[in-house]
Amino acid sequence: MTVEPNTWSKLHWIAQRLDTRSGAVSGGATLNPNTKKSMNTLEAIEQRRSVKHYDPNFQIPETDLTKILESAIKAPTSYNIQNWRFVVVRDPETKTRLRAAAWDQAQVEEASAAILICGDLKAHSRDPERYWENAPEQVQDMLVPMIGDFYEGKEEVQRDEVMRSAGLAGQTIMLAAKSLGYDTCPMIGFDPEAFAEIINLPEDHVIGMLVVVGKAKEPARPRGGQLPLEEVVFHDSF
Repeated sequence: MTVEPNTWSKLHWIAQRLDTRSGAVSGGATLNPNTKKSMNTLEAIEQRRSVKHYDPNFQIPETDLTKILESAIKAPTSYNIQNWRFVVVRDPETKTRLRAAAWDQAQVEEASAAILICGDLKAHSRDPERYWENAPEQVQDMLVPMIGDFYEGKEEVQRDEVMRSAGLAGQTIMLAAKSLGYDTCPMIGFDPEAFAEIINLPEDHVIGMLVVVGKAKEPARPRGGQLPLEEVVFHDSF
């Protein structure tokens, strides 16, 4: 998809405007000096593993689950349309049904929570003014109409956007959970139609992925083969 050069110029102007008004430093993060130190990001990335076996008796505290979900909704989305939707399944009967639709993979039922990361294909058209309600009026007037122009009538773009958002939110969930001492496993091994029926998925939504969260009963298997950077990283061009 081609985006007109003047569109990028507008977006660049908006980014600079918002950074200036918020007091943020472009490219950096503002740290709260009162925040209790926990596992840093690089440690969480290194220690996160796809755990398959969970303690079925462990229940994640509601406060920690809320922290994980609050982190998830800070994951970036294009035009800030926040098109992810999270279905958190903790009900034992529902998890049993999901397990059956996931080819009997035990972690779906044994983990404390199963989080289905779904996406609203029409999020761009659902009162888009609210996505920028805290921005300067000049930014709102410029940006909100661009949302519709970018997505309306473009089903492939809408679906691609949902999948991008789901992936970003999924990784955020896994790193947030690891930083709090929990284990996770991302999954796409399930029958999407059966899952959709179980959770009453709206017709204009799709399921991006499933992430289970809990306490490991057994450690993850040793890491598989890792391709070297030289094989996967290219500078400036292939």
